[in-house]
Amino acid sequence: MEARRWLQGVDFAADRPLINVSQAAPVDPPPQALRQAMADAALHNVEAHLYGPVLGLPELRAELAGVTARHYGGTVTPAQVCITSGCNQAFAAAIATLCAEGDEVILPTPWYFNHKMWLDMSGVSAIPLATEADLLPDPDRAAALITSRTRAIAMVTPNNPGGVEYPAELVQAFFDLARRHGIALILDETYRDFDSRSGPPHALFQDPDWADTLIHLYSFSKAYRLTGHRVGAMLTSETRLAEAEKFLDTVAICPAQLGQHAALWGMRNLGQWLAGERDEILARRAAITEHFPRLEPSGWKLLGLGGYFAYLQHPFAQSAATLAPELVRSAGILCLPGTMFHPQGDDGGARELRIAFANLDAPGIGVLFDRLESLRQG
Repeated sequence: MEARRWLQGVDFAADRPLINVSQAAPVDPPPQALRQAMADAALHNVEAHLYGPVLGLPELRAELAGVTARHYGGTVTPAQVCITSGCNQAFAAAIATLCAEGDEVILPTPWYFNHKMWLDMSGVSAIPLATEADLLPDPDRAAALITSRTRAIAMVTPNNPGGVEYPAELVQAFFDLARRHGIALILDETYRDFDSRSGPPHALFQDPDWADTLIHLYSFSKAYRLTGHRVGAMLTSETRLAEAEKFLDTVAICPAQLGQHAALWGMRNLGQWLAGERDEILARRAAITEHFPRLEPSGWKLLGLGGYFAYLQHPFAQSAATLAPELVRSAGILCLPGTMFHPQGDDGGARELRIAFANLDAPGIGVLFDRLESLRQG
């Protein structure tokens, strides 16, 4: 929201429109067939207008359990799935079941700022875990941060904001670390449908007792362009979901019915369409790889790439906190500074910018790099 305010009072020429790479959300509507299914539900399904089960439609819970089990080669039951009003609410519900005021959650940096903000508002300390040069967190460093107040380690893969895809063995190492210490591993895989790897990205669901440690988060928003309908999910133990149900009932009563029906229809009917969406995102990722060498002579570095994101290190003396607003005026680019994804005063964030490329096609990415390349002359 802060970044949007940078646009106030700035005019963009028709031949040089704003390139908005600030938000990782599709701006196109769902495909026509899905919108038709939603319209049919609104017109003909009376129950779609009433309160539904707090933990979500049983059919959607069962469908997601089956899809997840097949995708990861493991076992998931419908009773281990709940549907939430977006993935951010799934994280909030998870924290409500884990933490009291004064507890701690370890977050790798650069972190997803909504996770940090929710912890702040809950009176929970976000303990920063600095990542390595490849933006991957180190389990040994994390182990040194665990205290008697630690309740969870929270990770996002493919990562927001860094884009990196966590290797299966790294995810397993963090799961094993969390289990040894009796804490939870919160694994947010909002962007899993756009992972460049084939096959399961990790083997956690193949552990018969995965639910004693893992809290898995997922979003339908990116897969089916349902951002405005707020449909996410949390997969964990039945015992934890019984506690989460109290939180969810209090803040929303139930997830939005039409959004749930849309997600269910999408999972049953849009597999091939979603594969095409993934191919398009991977093509845009490849375009960034192709164009980035143009920036390297002037000192730019590509720190991470994947999912919806490219994470860059800029070569300028000024902080990204002042550079990012200036880019709106000087280059017609709206992106987010790394300072938004690091603890206050962390020098690393001052050199970093996040580019969200989900809404920029390959030619548009070329134009973006034209503008970034021209900055060395300005």
